[in-house]
Amino acid sequence: MRTFAILLRRDLAILLPGGARGSAFLPLIFFLLVAVLFPFAVGPEPTLLARTGGGVLWIATLLASILPLDRLVAADREAGVFDQLRLRGISEEVAMTARLLAHWLCFAPLMILATLPAAALLSLSGETLARLVVSLIAGTPGLAAIGLITAALLASLRAGTALAGLLLAPISVPLVIFGAGHLARDDLSGALFAGAFSLVLCAIAPFAAAAAIRAARD
Repeated sequence: MRTFAILLRRDLAILLPGGARGSAFLPLIFFLLVAVLFPFAVGPEPTLLARTGGGVLWIATLLASILPLDRLVAADREAGVFDQLRLRGISEEVAMTARLLAHWLCFAPLMILATLPAAALLSLSGETLARLVVSLIAGTPGLAAIGLITAALLASLRAGTALAGLLLAPISVPLVIFGAGHLARDDLSGALFAGAFSLVLCAIAPFAAAAAIRAARD
């Protein structure tokens, strides 16, 4: 447990703004830009914005989660960090679990907080905003898990960032359907399905990412 805490603290120090690879503000800026520009694209009609705004913010969250992926695994792989951890008896699965949690903490809370000003820009009602926040809380761990797997798979490729979107977006379709599809209804069934899917992805991600790192090493 102490080893995991040390790894998590290191990953947070690197990935948070001001760290060596800190990029947490880039997804936030992208997310807010989408919220600002969307009304200019479809017009300022409040009814239209309220009907489509929740889905647009979910898509913006998905696309924003791609931005940090090129710095998530590749730099440590090139520097031999995972090899050094292995020599110290720390498995790739433990390292990837800490990296998954750090990745989620560095982008998801900011996205969720940013829904407050974005909801005002898109004329979302209080009920829709509440359902959106719940669905993002349930779905963003899944996005982080898919992102980690994608980053590990593409860590050895120069065009990893360009390919990340091609891999991540199709796999994330169920999360988007469950997370955004329920916003027009009064129940939270979609968020529950998104949360269940996220739990499955979070359980799989450390092992899949660790296997990808070992395969690249061999």
